[in-house]
Amino acid sequence: MPHTRALDARQAPAARPFLSLAPRATWLACLLAVPPALAQQPAPATLPAVTSTAAPHPGAGLGLRQPSLSGSRTGLATRDLPASLDVVDSETWQQRGDTRMADIVGRTVGMVPLSASGYSSLSFSARGFTGTNSVGIAEDGVRLSVAAGTTPYPADGWGYERVEVLRGPASILYGSGTVGGTVNVVRKQPSREVVREALVSAGSHGSARLGLGAGGPLDETLSYRLDAYGHSTNGERDFGRAKGGKLMSTLRWQPDARVRLELLADVSDQHPERYFGTPALNGAIVPALRRSNYNSDDSTITIRDQRVRARASWQVSDWLTLQGEAYHFSADRHWKNIEAYRYDPARQSVTRSDYLEIGHDLRQSGNRLEAAIDAGAHKLVLGWEATRARFSQDSNTPYRPDPARTQTVVSAFDPQRGQWASLDPTLTRIDTEATTHDVYVEDAWKLGDRFTLLAGLRRDVTELQRRELVSGTPFDKTLAGTAWRVGGSWKLAADTNVYAQLSQGHDPVTNILTLNLASRDFKLTSARQAEVGIKQAFGQGLGEWTAALYRIEKKDIITRDPVTPSLSVQGGRQHSQGLEWSAVLRPHAQWRIEANYAYTDARFDELREAGGADRSGNRPSNVPRHSANLWGHYSADSSAGAWQASLGVRAVGARFADNANLAPTGGYVVWDAALAWQPRAGTTLRLTARNLADRLYSYSAVSGTQALVGDGRRIDLTAQFLF
Repeated sequence: MPHTRALDARQAPAARPFLSLAPRATWLACLLAVPPALAQQPAPATLPAVTSTAAPHPGAGLGLRQPSLSGSRTGLATRDLPASLDVVDSETWQQRGDTRMADIVGRTVGMVPLSASGYSSLSFSARGFTGTNSVGIAEDGVRLSVAAGTTPYPADGWGYERVEVLRGPASILYGSGTVGGTVNVVRKQPSREVVREALVSAGSHGSARLGLGAGGPLDETLSYRLDAYGHSTNGERDFGRAKGGKLMSTLRWQPDARVRLELLADVSDQHPERYFGTPALNGAIVPALRRSNYNSDDSTITIRDQRVRARASWQVSDWLTLQGEAYHFSADRHWKNIEAYRYDPARQSVTRSDYLEIGHDLRQSGNRLEAAIDAGAHKLVLGWEATRARFSQDSNTPYRPDPARTQTVVSAFDPQRGQWASLDPTLTRIDTEATTHDVYVEDAWKLGDRFTLLAGLRRDVTELQRRELVSGTPFDKTLAGTAWRVGGSWKLAADTNVYAQLSQGHDPVTNILTLNLASRDFKLTSARQAEVGIKQAFGQGLGEWTAALYRIEKKDIITRDPVTPSLSVQGGRQHSQGLEWSAVLRPHAQWRIEANYAYTDARFDELREAGGADRSGNRPSNVPRHSANLWGHYSADSSAGAWQASLGVRAVGARFADNANLAPTGGYVVWDAALAWQPRAGTTLRLTARNLADRLYSYSAVSGTQALVGDGRRIDLTAQFLF
């Protein structure tokens, strides 16, 4: 009998010699060596304070003065960085009523969510490039390897201090798969200041959320941070029930200002909505079926994550700081669903297909060592990182239904969903291991009081081994890429900087961990970007704004051989160019306006698809030409407490579902609102309304016979407390 394995009780892979990559050994190596990068933390001279998330705050901006490691490991302030970096803090997204990470990121300039509402996978379109092969996700500067296009972590914003989005090629910092941009979420940190916070929320469709956070000192050298979060909802569709929870913890030991050690441990258990689309006809969602779901009664989605890390920083002298990080991540995922639906309006029936059962067992361990050198005008960072990811996948390919045990055709309006049943056994089919070594150097050079030159170089080499456990041909593959960036920022005035940069990054042709035999001979694609921009604060607190012009050219994308169209080859090319603008304005003490707009002109320069069809000059699928966000906040004080009223709108332009540009999907405009009342310091009640007009829309362009529908109208009441 073929090899099988329980999907919810997989065995972790056996440890291999690799610089002690098992979690305990990496922790020990890190602590003994006292080094890898304290991702996303400033120099350890002082312990960071935890900002309040309980009350409306009038001063939120673009974070131009804030140092950040998301855009450069040298820790340059955002205004001095010759790159586009958006920063949004937790108070801002709570004021807007955003809870899911996809919504938080989707409010930033040019970032368009592509994922379904209930599934919680993080997939975006950015600067003309789409999906998990081109837009990366990191937490505190560390990325979890992507397998089969799945990036569900982190699903929500609780426990995070801010989200930073670096747009354009980011391989210099985050490696391959980041040509469009990278989202880096930054955790709340331990503090010497005692803080207790809580969130209680209830709303439409039986939704409920509970968040608890605490931090403070344990003694003179120890401090901690704990964040717990749980949520549940019955959903707006059939089978819309979803629930999940997580616990995030950090323990810090800091005997003095020069030495800091941290241990982190997180767990997450998510059960998203079992939803894979609503039937569509002629490229449009069928409104009458908006609330329907045609999955089976016994369908399931389970996503479990565990993460442990050790981080250390040692300021050896005034000019040298050694940093280190060791980590082990694990992700266990299980899907058993009917995922494809075709609506027949004449018979008022839905035909179901793609009976998929899939399991992911992903384990990733890594070490990072880094030295930061402060040599007068130079801030130099030298680093090395090694990761090993092992991924095994279970599936029942080719996903055929068993007609004797399941009903493939059901009523569109009164479906008898029945049970999931497939003719094909669920087997562990592949086992892949990828070992990556990265070396990098970056230097920020202050040339006088006005000019900063930033330059960096990085080399990534991945050794991949794929083993076929049922059928197929095993193979080994080496992938290597070089990334670099050169840019300069010039201070025109005290609060005005202009910048320019040239950079190079790289993407895989598909997720590296699920690279198959057909893609074995392909190398990494490469992309170069030219960008100029301006960052300015004005009017002594009246506002801040940034603007950027860019062009990215990507080559070696997959195309078809012009002589033999049945063959896939590298050699295709595409480009994107555009304008991005964002601003925060405070025209009056009681008003704050947040706005951004992105124009993206993306085209294929050379692309042939099946049959030799020429797509040159066409726009890539799921890339809108226009996207924008606008929020207005009005604050007022009264004898009953402080009030804030907020109104926001998100607009996304038309997109195509195919590279042939024959399947258009119209754009959408969604309005949201919030009303907050602070009866006393430390207590905030907030009423939020999402999708006020109950607009019917799809995150991704409508492709084929179904579409992933965005959330309908929803009302939530939330209470936040800071003790």
